[in-house]
Amino acid sequence: QVQLVESGGGTVQAGGSLRLSCAASGSTLSSYAMGWFRQAPGKEREFVAAISRGGLRTDYADSVKGRFTISRDNAKNTVYLQMNSLKPEDTAVYYCAANPVYSGSQPTDYIYWGQGTQVTVSS
Repeated sequence: QVQLVESGGGTVQAGGSLRLSCAASGSTLSSYAMGWFRQAPGKEREFVAAISRGGLRTDYADSVKGRFTISRDNAKNTVYLQMNSLKPEDTAVYYCAANPVYSGSQPTDYIYWGQGTQVTVSS
């Protein structure tokens, strides 16, 4: 079992950047494929990005391609989401999730979830 804790959220102006971190404990992060999801008020949770256990495969939602980058440092048991050129529509609670098998964009396929970190982008 793995515990996930997100950090790095905050308030930023449109066009700015943030880097989210997801620290894992209780198990070796390299055993899990990882995903980032987000949920805005009144909306369903949506896929943002995913990365395979070794980091060789990544996938992104069309809405964030070219602006966000997912990466991982298995030695530090941490996954990152670098977010550039932020837009007001990126405002949401961001969650990281883990699954032993690469799961891509389906949140129902992920077993473990963090508590989320709030990202607010002002116009």
